[in-house]
Amino acid sequence: MIGRRIILGSALAAPFIRTAHADPIKLRVSLDTAPSHGRTISIADFLKKLEAASQGAIAPVLFDSGQLFPDRDVIRGLVLGQIEMAAPGTWLVSAYVPEADLGQLPIFYGQPIDATRRAIDGVPGDIVNEQVSKKLRVKIPGRWIDLGFTNWYSTRKPLLTLADLKGLKIRNSGGFAQPWRAQFFGGIPTTISWPDVPLSLSQGTFDALQSTNESCASARLWDFGLRFGLIDHQNMGNYIPMVSEAFWGALSPALKTLFTDLWAANIGAYRTNLAAAQEKAEKDMKANGVKLAYVPPEELAEQRKSMVSEQDKIAREMKISPEILSRVMDVVSMTN
Repeated sequence: MIGRRIILGSALAAPFIRTAHADPIKLRVSLDTAPSHGRTISIADFLKKLEAASQGAIAPVLFDSGQLFPDRDVIRGLVLGQIEMAAPGTWLVSAYVPEADLGQLPIFYGQPIDATRRAIDGVPGDIVNEQVSKKLRVKIPGRWIDLGFTNWYSTRKPLLTLADLKGLKIRNSGGFAQPWRAQFFGGIPTTISWPDVPLSLSQGTFDALQSTNESCASARLWDFGLRFGLIDHQNMGNYIPMVSEAFWGALSPALKTLFTDLWAANIGAYRTNLAAAQEKAEKDMKANGVKLAYVPPEELAEQRKSMVSEQDKIAREMKISPEILSRVMDVVSMTN
């Protein structure tokens, strides 16, 4: 680890010499979250540092708030060459590589963040990255960005216990696991893209949603009718950074090294910042009248045990291979 830090530090400290008269390599980046969202802030910071470190050899342009694509369509835009970089959620990447959504397996329900990180930063995550790179013809520059823990939030009905979810129409962001979890607690799942959530919330299109404190706060959902939340840390959401094969192929070896080393040097801070943003968002929601309840640890353990009894079936439905499932269980057992 020390040797890696020395190498990384040396690579970033060494000046990058831009080829004279070379045209800048454009890097269009699409996100559907607002400028105040932690993912947007992290990517914007990285792009600013990348442009400076490359001495303008890479010319990034960030399109946030779904200006170009909602995340549900961003992978297609990336593959078709309409953008060069994106960071879609694992639940959306799972449409192409099911194992990308491994963090939503029942074993992670109510677990600490270290459980998920052992998986996504370890062998299971390495296997997923390889599959995603081959399937989508993209380059993944390094570790994934944390979104934060997903919880339940509602408009009119108070959420005091998990039983209060029964019968509610609950918005999710896609994939198999989120709708399954809503049904597990008696809810009726519906998938709605994030840019459409505020208006849909205010119009009563759904009763509740699965999201994170920070996502709700950055969109000021209390202005659109959000009034209650039930915190159960049902899973840790993650975004997978990826750049197009065409963009990566246009970079010199020195620029490729600069890109990956710069990502490695900053991802730890981005994860720390996102965790802090989630904590701040929780306080902001309370300050704006959102009443939060918390599922007790013993009930989380009980519900997790019940969910895990169906995990093999769920993994098959999620199309997660027995090999990946076995690897995940190995690393999670190291946490518990």
